[in-house]
Amino acid sequence: MPGVRVKEGESFERALRRFKKRCEKAGVLSDFRKHAHFEKPSERKKRKRSAARRKLRKLKIKQLKRTTKRR
Repeated sequence: MPGVRVKEGESFERALRRFKKRCEKAGVLSDFRKHAHFEKPSERKKRKRSAARRKLRKLKIKQLKRTTKRR
């Protein structure tokens, strides 16, 4: 868990902003969301397959746009 020491003369809001940024970099929130509830192995596989499909579809669209610009 990331920690932040409040510097002398630093506002609470600024320290809170630094803390949030460190948590984001460390992946604390994404890890918390991932472990918020139990996910069956079959659900995990299904989620990963759909993510791979989305990624592949996005890549194909990007390549298609690139080839149509060249013509």
